Amino acid sequence: MMNRAIFLLALVLATLGLATCQQHRISAARAGEVRATQELRAALVAHSDTKQQLLAALSATTVVTKYVDRVQLVRERGATVIKEIPVYVTPTADAACAIPAGFVRVHNAAAEGTPLGGAAGDADAAPSGVALSAVAEVTAANYGTCHELAAQVEGLQGYIRGQREAQP
Repeated sequence: MMNRAIFLLALVLATLGLATCQQHRISAARAGEVRATQELRAALVAHSDTKQQLLAALSATTVVTKYVDRVQLVRERGATVIKEIPVYVTPTADAACAIPAGFVRVHNAAAEGTPLGGAAGDADAAPSGVALSAVAEVTAANYGTCHELAAQVEGLQGYIRGQREAQP
């Protein structure tokens, strides 16, 4: 009878020991699962950030490429217009048209963005010595610069739109 009691006690202790060991293994597995879940979440966040950065970079590359192409086209068009000035404003037209000094003053003030100084006088009515073709060339160059800046603004606006679309 005593042997039976010792055997039962040993069996109960062995069962408790195995149960405790199993409980420890389950706890370790749950802790590993929690760590793996946290690592997965961190990886998903990193993936999302990387994806957003990639989309932003692609957007920026596309905008820069479009901008460079557009500016090149605008410059080529401006150069073509300037090159054609002698065809449209002939030396005969240069000789026939005297550009008054007042016009040159007004044009230069407008180009510089400064106010006209003083009142107009008799000197403003005199010929300036500037040829009509030179006026055409300066005007064409100014408009070319204006179109380049407009293309730059449109490119920057496209870049900003792309950045906004890339954000979550």
